[in-house]
Amino acid sequence: MADDPQSQGRLTRASSFVFLHTEHAIYAALGLLLAFTALIALVDAVGLTFEALRSLGGAAQTLEVVDRLLFLLMLVEILHTVRVSMRSGKLTCEPFLIVGLIASIRRVLVITLQSSEIMHGKDWSQEKAALFQASMIELGVLAGLILTMVASIFLLHRARDDDKPAGEETEG
Repeated sequence: MADDPQSQGRLTRASSFVFLHTEHAIYAALGLLLAFTALIALVDAVGLTFEALRSLGGAAQTLEVVDRLLFLLMLVEILHTVRVSMRSGKLTCEPFLIVGLIASIRRVLVITLQSSEIMHGKDWSQEKAALFQASMIELGVLAGLILTMVASIFLLHRARDDDKPAGEETEG
């Protein structure tokens, strides 16, 4: 009886139904957790912004605010990816490239501030020189990575027939 094509079709449809709904439930739970995390990050970023304003924030405080805002932007972009995946039923790579781009820019900002602090220090040592050199190499790698991701996003937009950003695909 298990070799009956009709029973195999029914089993395939039933398992497909169960897996699809399980996938949607997991996406929904993930979306809720990401939304909650994004709200917490937003409240934290607002608090940091007010602290920086109160103390007429220096470079370190400003960088921390920008860092938190970029982290929040990454969370929102990942949340967008989850929403698009639930709606369209397929995973698109453009949102992941955007998250990678934001993360790379975030890292560039942190390295730049750290390098600036190293350069302004009075006691220059071999250890600081090695750290500065490693930072410059990392910045070069990040610059290449950023250019690659921007080019990839550009090519994805050009390859798309309808010129719509990811997430506005027709359902179906």
